[in-house]
Amino acid sequence: MRALVMVAGLGLLAACSTPHPDRVTNKPPSLTMTVQLLGPNGELHGTATLAQTGTDTRVRAQVSGLAPGSYAIHLHSVGQCVGPDFKTAGGHFNPTAHQHGKDNPAGPHMGDLPNITVGTDGQGSLDATIAGLQMKGGSAPLLDADGAAVVLHAGPDDYKTDPSGNSGARIACGALVATG
Repeated sequence: MRALVMVAGLGLLAACSTPHPDRVTNKPPSLTMTVQLLGPNGELHGTATLAQTGTDTRVRAQVSGLAPGSYAIHLHSVGQCVGPDFKTAGGHFNPTAHQHGKDNPAGPHMGDLPNITVGTDGQGSLDATIAGLQMKGGSAPLLDADGAAVVLHAGPDDYKTDPSGNSGARIACGALVATG
């Protein structure tokens, strides 16, 4: 009888240690896109990769050839990058109509991202996940009919000033355009 109880107990422990499918975090992305971040004269300032997994999107960016300091990077609402000012990329992606910035009580936009810090070697990186942002699918996909863009700014984001965090001029842009 004791052996039967021990076997049943081990089976119960094994069942409890199996992760629920919704809690598995290492699922492969359902959609991945990489864009070059180009300056107004076509100079390469880096790349950005967006990967949608479930209802979240991970944004990874690598920049180089920049002066040391902090730089804002945002997702913008239109997939056009016409220099020299990249205003064609529109405003921040903001389907929820919030104000800008994580430190703003009425924020943030879904297009808001942490600053990229560039070291003395001229390089910097970003790795951030935006909960609830879907590139395709959902009620407000990033890749709608006019696409979206990743925009690098000349200064840091203050995380509170609406509409763009007082982040300065747009110095590089990469267009995200839906295919198929």
